[in-house]
Amino acid sequence: MKRLTVWMTIALLSLISACMELTPDRSVSVAATVAFTEGPTVAEDGTVYFTDLYSSRIMRLSTTGAVSVFRQPSYRANGLIFDSEWRLLACEGGDGDSILPRVTRTNMDTGEIEIIADEYNGKQLHQPNDLTFDALGRIYFTDRPGANVTPQQTGVHGVYRIDLDGTIERILTEPEVMRPNGIVISPDDSTLYLIETEQAEGGPRLIRAYDLNAQGRVSNSRVFHDFYPGRSGDGMTIDSEGNLYVAAGLNNLRGTSETLATVAGIHVLSPSGELLEHIPIPEDTITNAAFGGPDLRTLYITAGKTLFSVRTNIVGTRR
Repeated sequence: MKRLTVWMTIALLSLISACMELTPDRSVSVAATVAFTEGPTVAEDGTVYFTDLYSSRIMRLSTTGAVSVFRQPSYRANGLIFDSEWRLLACEGGDGDSILPRVTRTNMDTGEIEIIADEYNGKQLHQPNDLTFDALGRIYFTDRPGANVTPQQTGVHGVYRIDLDGTIERILTEPEVMRPNGIVISPDDSTLYLIETEQAEGGPRLIRAYDLNAQGRVSNSRVFHDFYPGRSGDGMTIDSEGNLYVAAGLNNLRGTSETLATVAGIHVLSPSGELLEHIPIPEDTITNAAFGGPDLRTLYITAGKTLFSVRTNIVGTRR
């Protein structure tokens, strides 16, 4: 194994995909190593932003390979994405005191941070987890309660839409969904995909698909892919042909009812739900993925303390 040093250790390693249908001679390299990585997204200039959840910071990887801290504290930022105007959207869990759970939008030119969601119908959010947007620029995010729910909070798991005028609508909640996590919309805006990640025995560990109408509402719920009894997907992204790239599985058991039936890595699923490819990732816990690079053919993957990258044949999307 060859080792280089860029602020922290950067290792280059080779992994061959178990299935070669999309890209033969697949290789995965480690792009950066920090603590517990989540929420990758790529800026207009090619800089990769991702979260170090446990250390409450947002990191960035420059196009020259330099790793630095973009923001600390990040108030437990999790999912990130750049919107159509290249503003950084972030799901933040708050600080348990003065900073409430919220979704923020950062102007990358001025550094101004705007709160775009921190309550619904007068009730506080819990732990916004992941987010995406449609072609109109409407934002969709997931929110889920932690262990200690207060009367000031919504008290339910939910999926929300933020309209262009700032109006917030809850489009899914219990019992329709139990533990929403990763979320993405198909390139043609016709389908919304949602990951459920219940660790308890018998709970849903799957991807749901919904028809998405022009008003941003969902219908026709169906199971798109079931990971049970293994670890479900966490985050995901989608390419220009509508294939999902889902971060799922475990390399080692972690004391839950989840088994090792879902092999850790990126599970590439066609729009019909067929497994096209599995890209193995040798580190727990694999959390999310996003496309970047000048041609949108580089997939960045967060797992454990590491940010991986892998080239793809199919052009990605920024969702």
